[in-house]
Amino acid sequence: MISIVIPSFNEEENIESCLVSLANQTFPRDSYEIIVVDGGSKDNTRQIAERYADLVFIQESPRVGGARNDGIRRARGDIVATTDADTLLPSDWLETLDRIFADPDVVLAYGPVYPIEGGIKNSLSLFLANTFARTGYVTRTIYFTLGCNTAFVRDVVIKAGLYQTVDAGDDLEIARRMRHYGKIRFDNHLKVGFSMRRYQQFGTLKSIYEWLYIVARGGVSEKHSYTKKEYK
Repeated sequence: MISIVIPSFNEEENIESCLVSLANQTFPRDSYEIIVVDGGSKDNTRQIAERYADLVFIQESPRVGGARNDGIRRARGDIVATTDADTLLPSDWLETLDRIFADPDVVLAYGPVYPIEGGIKNSLSLFLANTFARTGYVTRTIYFTLGCNTAFVRDVVIKAGLYQTVDAGDDLEIARRMRHYGKIRFDNHLKVGFSMRRYQQFGTLKSIYEWLYIVARGGVSEKHSYTKKEYK
């Protein structure tokens, strides 16, 4: 069993496409569950999610990392994967994860992203992000995981302490801890569609600067709003 945890907040325009991509997996439907952890949406996000997901509930822990933690705690799968409500998953995403975790030494797996919106600027931005991720993986210096495309052995990630509930950098921080429990695997076949809408709205350079600023200060900042502050 693989459990997929999806945090959401006012995502009625995007979440159905994400859930449809999960419904159309090559992996047997009775071998995975979809869990949507909602931050108190004021639109139809939960109603849409209930058409596809096995479990939809309101988060109890703060921030996006806390929503993922809530989902991991209630997951039934031996493997738990995280993605975002505006992400598009390839049809063999779960089949690839199942293959990767057939190696009992692997405790975390992640992969690259491509821009859903297209455009040269978006493509270049994610090309650089993917290059950074691959370089960090090959050199074993940093594991640039993303919440939209990461999977864990459930018992191990719980033992490691789950996600920190911070504004930014929780992906990097949890990978740093997980490396002490087993192998981390980066796989190109796990490539998923990543929405650039927030970068387009707030500006790519500004978003990167704010992310770096927050991470450098331990993950929490009142000065910048890299993440959605209205999210519980």
